[in-house]
Amino acid sequence: MKTIDAPIVELKIDGKKRQFDLSDPTLPDWVKNNAFNSDDYPYNKKLKWSKYEAELLDLHEELVKVQYWLTESGARIISVFEGRDSAGKGGTINAVRQYMNPRNVKTVALSKPSDTERGQWYFQRYISHFPTEGEMVLFDRSWYNRAGVEPVMGFCSNEQHKKFLDDVPDFEKMIVKEGIYFFKFWLTIGQEMQLKRFHDRRHNPVKIWKLSPIDIKALSLWKDYGDVRDQMFDKTHKRETPWTVVRSNDKRRARLNVIRTMLLALPYEGKDKKKIGKLDRKIVSKP
Repeated sequence: MKTIDAPIVELKIDGKKRQFDLSDPTLPDWVKNNAFNSDDYPYNKKLKWSKYEAELLDLHEELVKVQYWLTESGARIISVFEGRDSAGKGGTINAVRQYMNPRNVKTVALSKPSDTERGQWYFQRYISHFPTEGEMVLFDRSWYNRAGVEPVMGFCSNEQHKKFLDDVPDFEKMIVKEGIYFFKFWLTIGQEMQLKRFHDRRHNPVKIWKLSPIDIKALSLWKDYGDVRDQMFDKTHKRETPWTVVRSNDKRRARLNVIRTMLLALPYEGKDKKKIGKLDRKIVSKP
């Protein structure tokens, strides 16, 4: 199995100093016992699988209606999925598009910019992936890299970070004024849950590709990421382009409520609000 260097990291959690050895195959009890309820998560157990499957099937039936509506109306949708590493962005995106035509519903997950892209206007390479008539585009990370990983890891200057935060509200207003339906989701997890998911990836041969050296470095930068996230919310949570915060220690509840948020907002034909159900306000909130 492929391995990844994972030095022992000293962390400060709830005022206590902890050491975490990601390479140790045994998950520490202080992580295992506190992961699900970390960050004051409002539930004690995962949503039952049978209930999740039944509710997800109803939502998928509604998403198929959205697909027909997109094709017939020429509407366009952009959904941005952000959050800490291992917050569940990829799985949530997969849940959205599971039964939808990949010609109409596309995922965009860009790698680091090329030399040419580094010389472009920052937003340029993202715009090239925007939807045409009848399409939905789901960004697995987006231009908000410049509000999170880039300033924390030193991949951009302080001036570039500030300019981005100043520019992005006007950029996103243009998206909405263009008539594109626009969603911004921030998936949030507790620190112990992130540690558990990183540990799972490190010791699972089919998931280890999800773990990178940057992820390892980020373990000791929890507060730094929280600080830039709060700054991002302060500058970019606008009436026309709001953030939706989704608590995702339980991925099942998170996925259901992301899909509900989109379905309730879209004016597609044949909407069945009974099948959609109500948002769980313990899971979904504003910043």
